[in-house]
Amino acid sequence: MAQLHDLTAVEQGEAVRAGRVSPVELTEHYLERIGRLDAAVGAFITVTPDIARKQAADAESTASAARREGRPLPPLHGVPVPVKDLNQVAGVRWTMGSAAFAGHVAPVDDHVVTKLREAGTILLGKTNTPEFGLPPHTENALAPPARTPWDLGRSAGGSSGGAAAAVAAGLAPLAHASDGGGSIRIPASACGLFGIKPSRGRVSSGPVLYDVTGLGSSGPLARTVADAAALLDVMAGTVPGDPYAAPGLPPGETFAGRARRAPGRLRVAHITQAPIPGVDVHPECRRAAEETAALLRELGHDVEELTLPADDALAAAFVTVWEVLSTLVPVPPGGTEHLLPLTRHLRERGARVTGPQFAAALYRMRAIGRLVADALQAPGTGYDVLLSPTLARPPLPVGAVRNDADPEAEFAAVMGFTPFTPLYNATGQPAVSLPLHWTPEGLPVGVMLGGRYGDEATLISLSAQLEEARPWAGRKPAMW
Repeated sequence: MAQLHDLTAVEQGEAVRAGRVSPVELTEHYLERIGRLDAAVGAFITVTPDIARKQAADAESTASAARREGRPLPPLHGVPVPVKDLNQVAGVRWTMGSAAFAGHVAPVDDHVVTKLREAGTILLGKTNTPEFGLPPHTENALAPPARTPWDLGRSAGGSSGGAAAAVAAGLAPLAHASDGGGSIRIPASACGLFGIKPSRGRVSSGPVLYDVTGLGSSGPLARTVADAAALLDVMAGTVPGDPYAAPGLPPGETFAGRARRAPGRLRVAHITQAPIPGVDVHPECRRAAEETAALLRELGHDVEELTLPADDALAAAFVTVWEVLSTLVPVPPGGTEHLLPLTRHLRERGARVTGPQFAAALYRMRAIGRLVADALQAPGTGYDVLLSPTLARPPLPVGAVRNDADPEAEFAAVMGFTPFTPLYNATGQPAVSLPLHWTPEGLPVGVMLGGRYGDEATLISLSAQLEEARPWAGRKPAMW
């Protein structure tokens, strides 16, 4: 018998608007599941039942009035959406995954949280993240590790591992996440979900901890393309003072609408090798991309194999910027002793980067972005979409990457696990991860599509076409 969490987020929103389901019912259903199952998957750092129940009651009152008066409601009104604990929600504990901030309470809402409130979504809590979102696993000193529901011995990835674990385990219909080097796409791959890393400037990162490098962006993690597109519609938009602004959609169009539109015939480049020297890509990850290339050809698209030159330049520039970013979190007095070894290692290295070195690293990333735009994706002559594996490995065991005894070795392992994802953070292009492949052991393996800057719409249309051709939502972990 179908339960409320079997409904997609879009279906839940439709049911709320029609009066078939109450936001209160939805909220209580998910709070019960969190209380019963979260200890196994480590999805949440903080659960906010009082806030959720108050918001749900308010959403139900608004929905009832809208039905009486014939007024429309936003598509996700009354739908629960947890927020990653790197982002601020006013009056709620905000730890950034660090014991140094264990008791810290956020003074303001981030702009993306304000948009979630305005859309009528319900805050179930703050999802688990590694310290300051730095590694691609979700293992910190505050909460149990985030685990993929497909194999509880394996990591949900990171840094949005808690968000992915919540959605994949049916503890939330969809979730806010963020991505500075793959942090939406990595857990999407590990947890069998669809995730969107938006274009630079698509979603505001203010008002406090702006990512001045442009690497990071908030975005959606969801079970379906339609759900993710609907949440991106909620998140998208800039505010005065934002350092970047992505081109908007044509008037009257939405990302949700593009999920219902065929993409047309596209030219796709299948990237066959990791762009970082010395990285060995697991056969199942290669097979995932190869099978997707074959499916794209069946759907009428032109697919060509492409080998990017393996070059340390992007990795070196990205690492330098990442190290500097790690220093920008203002750790309170006495808090440094509570930081994990990898965080201390990166902050110490970042503190030694000079201004000219930082500027040179940013310049190299911008130059690579220009090269990709001009050489690979020039309108009319280049590729519309770039296809690759999302990761170099299937989901890894919990603890497989973390190395407190040797944080330098840990960071080297990070780069070997995630050689494909940072490219799109460096260039600012949108990218998505789709759960189109499963290993013989039943582990999800994602494939990644990258698009032209500002063109999430094409990626969403193509992803919806792939989802229709090879549906994945029917696959559910045993704990579902």
